[in-house]
Amino acid sequence: MSESGPTPLAVYFEDLAVGKTYRNGTVPVTAEEVREFASRYDPQPFHTDENAARGSVFGGLVASGWLTAALTMRLMVGSEFSFGSGVIGLGVDSLQWPRPVRPGDVLAVAVEVVAMRASQSKPGFGVVKIRTTTLNQRNEVVQVMVSNTLVRRKPPVT
Repeated sequence: MSESGPTPLAVYFEDLAVGKTYRNGTVPVTAEEVREFASRYDPQPFHTDENAARGSVFGGLVASGWLTAALTMRLMVGSEFSFGSGVIGLGVDSLQWPRPVRPGDVLAVAVEVVAMRASQSKPGFGVVKIRTTTLNQRNEVVQVMVSNTLVRRKPPVT
């Protein structure tokens, strides 16, 4: 997988703000990757067989939504939204795939901070709700995920 984008920085809870959007690099989607992922994890004909895919509702080979989700995660981890403690997921509120991803698409991700609060059970962390929008090279939305992440707080200055 080749990708380009900003160098990740260690981001703490206190560095974030509701409404702030973080950008990333890009990742191309190849037919080989679509078929390989699907053959292992989502072996439906419109993901694995170009001839069968032409006769499907999609009219051609498309990536599994789960491949789109995995590529989105890869882009998030390498983006400006990278945390020193990692992107620790607490759960997904919603996940939508409004458009299929096709071989030849180039994906990018925008991560928007939707809400923030201090963690009640882990005082060294905050909980951040994010909306992650995955776009293709035509700026069309191919995935929207709203999720909650655990983000390390800055250590106290002594």
